[in-house]
Amino acid sequence: MADHYYTNKPQAESKPRHWTFKLLGHSFSFETDAGVFSKSEVDFGSRVLIDAFQMPDIDGAIFDVGCGYGPIGLSIAKTNLDRTVFMMDINERAVALSQKNAQVNGVQNVRIFVSDGLSMVDKDVKAAAILTNPPIRAGKETIFRFYDGAYDKLVSSGELWVVIQKKQGAPSTVSYLEEKFSEVEVVEKKKGYWIVRAKK
Repeated sequence: MADHYYTNKPQAESKPRHWTFKLLGHSFSFETDAGVFSKSEVDFGSRVLIDAFQMPDIDGAIFDVGCGYGPIGLSIAKTNLDRTVFMMDINERAVALSQKNAQVNGVQNVRIFVSDGLSMVDKDVKAAAILTNPPIRAGKETIFRFYDGAYDKLVSSGELWVVIQKKQGAPSTVSYLEEKFSEVEVVEKKKGYWIVRAKK
């Protein structure tokens, strides 16, 4: 099987890259590398999710699941200093980059760690919102299992925010979430990408 970003220890030879990108009015300096998702720029889907996200008016942490090198979690953290953002990824190289990018950009209200989905989140930590650009290559079963775990980790009225392309299963994601969550809404459609908000 070819090496790809949904891998605990990417085998691709390290080739670090540095560039800047503006998110939510802040300029970020990012380091990326081979073996991580969208290493050349902040991918379009993540940008749509970042711009569409609205913080729920309830207490609780924010989770960025599958954080990659950090654009979603770091931009949300930098604009919501009163929240702790937990950023996690199965990919050790991506997590190391997120940690470095948090430091370089002066983002301190984050906790960044290796986790397969939500498996390494402390049992007593609950989220007001969980954001994800799910790893489509991992397969529908893995992604749906993550949706189940996200439901369990949300506080009452907490929200799961997902970006997914229509051609890669957005309608089936909506159908699955409707079976579990009290309220599901497609809040944005842009160039084939859907932003889905599911409220517990």
